[in-house]
Amino acid sequence: MSTEYVILIHDDESAWVDPSPELRAATYARHDEFARLSAAGGHEVTGGGELRKTFTARVVRPGATPDQALVTDGPFAELAEQVGGYYVVQTADLDGLVRVLATAFAGSPETFEVRPVVSEEEHAAGHDASADVAEVGA
Repeated sequence: MSTEYVILIHDDESAWVDPSPELRAATYARHDEFARLSAAGGHEVTGGGELRKTFTARVVRPGATPDQALVTDGPFAELAEQVGGYYVVQTADLDGLVRVLATAFAGSPETFEVRPVVSEEEHAAGHDASADVAEVGA
């Protein structure tokens, strides 16, 4: 059975303020290799993109009423690494997808968080978050 995953790409965005042509080319080559290896391994990349820098973000913390929402500019927390992009991948082989990431991005500074998406069926059935905890503990 195929599952949809979101891959969050974490990196130090300061390296991309004024990247050298070599860094840009090497990084894009890794992403091209990820796409090639994903297709070869039967993993379908269905979406993704590069995010703008964190200073362009808005953080919304809803209040009890819409007028009580707290809206701030920039990231919620100062971190060494920020989410700079993402992929959406459909696959029946999570371990294979993880190997593709490890292979395509060998030697790169990025780290990747791979998380399953709650399916429409799970959502309609009232997804039980405690099942996620049991799954991790298995």
